[in-house]
Amino acid sequence: MNGPPRLITALAAIVALAACTSPPTTPTMSATQPPLTAASSPTSPPTTSPPSSVPPSSSPRASTPAAGPRRTTRPTGAGPAPTSYRSTVVHRGSDHPDDVVLDASGALLYSDYANGTISRLRADGTSTVIHRGLDGPEGLVLLADGTLVVAEENTNRVLAFAPDASRAHVLTTLPGRPVKVTCHEGVDGIAWDATTHTLVVPDPVTGAIYRMAPDGSNRTRLSGGFVHPVGAAVGPDGSVYVADECGGDVWRLGADGSHTRVARASMPDDLALDGHGNLLVTDVRHVRHDLRRWPLAGGPSTVLARSGLIEPQGLLVDAAGRIYVSDDQTDVILRLTPTG
Repeated sequence: MNGPPRLITALAAIVALAACTSPPTTPTMSATQPPLTAASSPTSPPTTSPPSSVPPSSSPRASTPAAGPRRTTRPTGAGPAPTSYRSTVVHRGSDHPDDVVLDASGALLYSDYANGTISRLRADGTSTVIHRGLDGPEGLVLLADGTLVVAEENTNRVLAFAPDASRAHVLTTLPGRPVKVTCHEGVDGIAWDATTHTLVVPDPVTGAIYRMAPDGSNRTRLSGGFVHPVGAAVGPDGSVYVADECGGDVWRLGADGSHTRVARASMPDDLALDGHGNLLVTDVRHVRHDLRRWPLAGGPSTVLARSGLIEPQGLLVDAAGRIYVSDDQTDVILRLTPTG
C-alpha cells in the first residue's frame, strides 16, 4: 500500500481536495545534487470532459522480443512534448484502481489492492474482474506472450498468471518482510527492461532494487540504500529510474549502483517515460497529489493533472501519446489526450 492510509475519512478527502488549489511546496535541495528549477504551470492547463464511454483504443505497436511486453510508448526524441491535454474520465466506480497496463487488444487492465482483484475495462466504462483472491495486488507488467506479472504487496512476492490461467504461480519472494504500516509495506511497482529482457523490481522493505529474468530466475541486486522504493521505469537506453516514496524524489541508477536525482517529489509513486525525453511522476502526498512531467535533460517541471486527485497511483503512456492515471481514493481512471 502506498502513501497515506487508504481508509481516510470524508473530512480528510475534503481537505485533500481543497489542497489542490494551493501551490505545491518544494523540498530543500541536497547540496550534493545539481539544482533543479522550480515547477512551472503547463502552457495550456488540461480541461476536464464528462465521463467517456469510449475505451482505450488499440494502437499499432512496434514488435518486441517474445519474452517482453508490447511497446506502449513512442521512442525517445519523437518530437516536442504536447503543451496541453484534454482530461477524460474513462472509469469511475466503487472499486479502487491502482496500477494500470494495456492488454493485447488495447483494453486497460488495473489492479485493486483493497479488493484483491485485477479487472479489465469494458467499452462502456464499467469493468469485469479477471483475477481475484490476491493479497494486495499492485504493479502490473504484461509480457508479449500474454503472461501477466503482478506485484503482491502484502506477501512481498512477484506472481505471474500464464495466458488463460486462473491461478498465479510465484516468480520470486523478496527478502523484506512487510507490515501494513505506511512506509513499511511490500513490493509495489515493477518494470520491464527491454534492453536486457528482464524485470526490475524494487523491494520497499529493504530499500534494494533487483533485476530478474521473466521466469523469476537469476535475481541480482542492482542497488540499495533507498528508504522505501515503490516505482520503477526503464528508458530505451536501459537507464533505470526509481521512485523513493518515503525517501522522496526520483533517482537514476548508475552502473555502480549510485543514485542521481532526476525529479523532485514529496511521495513519488509511479513513473513512465513519455517518448519525448521526459519522465512522468505521480505524487501521492496530500499536499501535492499530482502528475508532473520532468525533462530528463534538466529544467522546470510541468503539472499535467492535479484537480480532483487524492492518491494518484498507476501511470502509463500508450502508443498515441495518451496518458492514463488511476486514483484509488477518488476511484477513477483518467485519460489525458494531447490537444496541442
